[in-house]
This record gives sequence, C-alpha cells and structure tokens, in this order.
Amino acid sequence: MGNPVTHQSGSVAVVVIGAGHAGLAISSCLTARAIDHVVLERGQIGNAWTTQRWDSLRLLTPNWQAQLPGYHYQTNDADGYMTMSELSAYLKDYAQAVAAPVFTHTTVKSVTQDSQGYCVQTNRGVWRCTSVVLASGICNQSAIPALAKKLPLNVKSLSPLDYKNPSQLAHGGVLVVGGSATGLQLAEELHRSGRKVTLAVGEHVRMPRVYRGRDIQWWLDQAGYLDQLIETESEPTRAQRLPSPQLIGSASKRTLDLNKLQEQGISVVGRLVGVRENTVQFSGGLRNCCALADLKLNRLLDRLDQWAKEAGKESCVGASERYNSTHIPTRPTLSLDLEQQAIETVVWATGFKPDYSWLKLPVLDRKGKLNHQQGVVGDTDSNTPGLYAMGLSYMRKRKSSFIYGAADDAQHIAAHVDRYLKAVEARTTFLNVENKHVLNPMERLAS
Repeated sequence: MGNPVTHQSGSVAVVVIGAGHAGLAISSCLTARAIDHVVLERGQIGNAWTTQRWDSLRLLTPNWQAQLPGYHYQTNDADGYMTMSELSAYLKDYAQAVAAPVFTHTTVKSVTQDSQGYCVQTNRGVWRCTSVVLASGICNQSAIPALAKKLPLNVKSLSPLDYKNPSQLAHGGVLVVGGSATGLQLAEELHRSGRKVTLAVGEHVRMPRVYRGRDIQWWLDQAGYLDQLIETESEPTRAQRLPSPQLIGSASKRTLDLNKLQEQGISVVGRLVGVRENTVQFSGGLRNCCALADLKLNRLLDRLDQWAKEAGKESCVGASERYNSTHIPTRPTLSLDLEQQAIETVVWATGFKPDYSWLKLPVLDRKGKLNHQQGVVGDTDSNTPGLYAMGLSYMRKRKSSFIYGAADDAQHIAAHVDRYLKAVEARTTFLNVENKHVLNPMERLAS
C-alpha cells in the first residue's frame, strides 16, 4: 500500500479520500463491482488513529464488532477492546487483503468540479474522476468553543487531538470540559497522575459497559438499535448530534460514570458557560442534566429488559439490574478562580468536527456541515452529481460511524456509485450517437 513515486496523476472513475476504515470499506465494495478507483490518504493507512489519539485509548466497541466487508479482526479476545496500534495494524492488514489501491502521504489540496467531472488536486499531482467519495473522517478538528480564547495567557489549552499522556501537562490542576466518553477518560487519567481535576459536564449519555453479563454493544446490536435508520427518527438532526455515551474500553470491562469519578476525588461541575479574567463560570443546570441522563438510561434498560423477555433471551443473560442515580453536590459550584485553584491547564473534550476546507463545492451549510441524504451528497439532478460520503455519524444507521457499520453503508454507497457511473456512460454514448447524425456546415452545403 502506498506508492513510492513523488508525482501522481491520472483519470479514474472514482477517487476515495481517506484510508481509514470507511475509505477502505468502500474501496473493497468498489473493487467487488470492478469499478476503477484510487484511495488517497494524507498519512499512513489509519493515520488519525495513531497520530491524533492519546496513548492509553482503546476502542469503545468490542473486537467482535471489528468487521469490514469480507474481513473480521483475528483475535482470541473477541470481547476485548483494541488499542490504537492494534487498530492501525488491523486496517493495514485489511488494505492488503482487499488490495486497496491506496496512495499514502497524499494530501488533498482541493476538490473542484467542471463539465468533465471532478478535479482532485493533491500535493503529488492531479486526479480527474467522475465520482468522489468523502471518507476523510469526522474527527479531524476539535470543536473548541470561542470562549477558550478568553482564558488567561498563563493557562494552557489542550485538545484531545493534541493530548498524548499526562507528561505533556504542567503539574498544577486541570479543568476538563466535556462529559462524554473522552472527557471522563481523560479526567480519570489525569487524576491518577496526581493532579487535581475538575470536570465540567453538560448534556451527556450515561451507559453501563456491561449489562446483565453482556457488553452493552451486544444488547444494542441484538435488539436492533444499531440498525435503526435515520429516517425513522422524529428529530434526525438532533439524533446525529447526540454526544457519545460515557463508555471506556478496558480489560476489566468496567463502567465509568460521574459517580465513579467523584468517588475517586474528581470534582464535577456544570457546563462551562463563561470566562472572565481568572474566573470560569458554570451553569446551574448540572442536576437537571444528570437527572435527564439517569432517566434516559433507565428507559433504555427497561426496553432492553422487555426485548430480552419477548425474544426469549433471558436464559442467556443475567438478572435485571439498575444503577444509583448520579450524585450531585448539594450546593453546585457556579464559578472557580483559576489562580486560587492552581488550574494551569484546560482540556477541551467538547467534541470533534470534520475538516472540509479543501472541498471547493457548494455542499456545506453555514456551519460547515456536509449536506447529504444518507451519504448521497449529490444525485443526478443536483449541482454535484456523483459525490458521496462515508463514515458520518448516524449517516444511514446508528452504527454508521462504527467500524461495524461501514460494511452496510459501503455496499449501499457502492451500489449508488455503480448506478451513477452507468448512467453517465449511457448518457455519453447517447450523445456520441446523436452527434454522428448532426451535419457539419460543409456537409449541409453539400446536401
């Protein structure tokens, strides 16, 4: 995989941008349909997993869910969770197994459009194509709020894409902003390094790692939650923006939630809402946020219990269980003086977003979000026909952004690409035939 030449150019039917799990999955499905294509990757295969993740991170999904088209992760620990180096090796093995035509160290500078199709300009040449699949990932940039710029100059800001381990930070206190999986994991790791940690929490999704003796992902998969289609949601945009659940991948398969963190000595406060000189301000709505998360957790567990009963699965799972409500301090903390609390670092675990700065096409909304319908960015009637996406959150199904969900989406998108290319070919053939019947000026005079 990868090409040693310094210059690349050519014409292909499809250019896939990104060689992570989503890009490799669509490549496999395009190959199965004998569709000529290349996969362009700015670094190595699975680049983001090894260069933009912290050292101790493991996948939040178990190994048995590491399934790509025609390929499963080979392991003796199906219920374990891959490290980033293991995931990188898995993706490289997959790329080799499916003979993916990957060009590594090839950074896309721009994607433009003309009457002939698309032009993909890279640091190593130009590719012309009829169709483009965007599989460049959804975690290219940290979604850091604007108020971060108001922090005092002596307080360091750090994003999860930059963080590797506690040795990067000053020895003082740390404010971690964000109550989803990333925020909880980093808060715990920094606390264990001996630092005083405060965690600012807003809306979040509480979820046990194991329920009734089975990984929560087993329940969500078996009960059909992961196959739920986006069009069945009453508020699809909100569903796509839900924070990731409070999970951690660990050998002990332990649950990590706000109660566990507080038992360790981590302070939990409400959502960060303001910065004024040395003072940070928090919302007073922590109790409501936690009560809502507890309510939704219990509703989910009720539905899973009901499914187990109706599906006849109760004999293969443990007894029903419930969890303590999230503990909330009697008097909420509404502000902190950074200097008095000796807080020297703020870690912004406030989510991620894709980077489409190179996409020079009218397909983004005012917030930079890609306009698409289940991965189809442009159909034959749009201004950008033949443009597709892979790996987006809840793109078609709840599992769309998971490794586990790439196979279904890749097959769907590859079929759409195939139909589009055949339509273009048929239209081109028709026009060529028509042109043969059009007399040029000299022929008309002779007739």
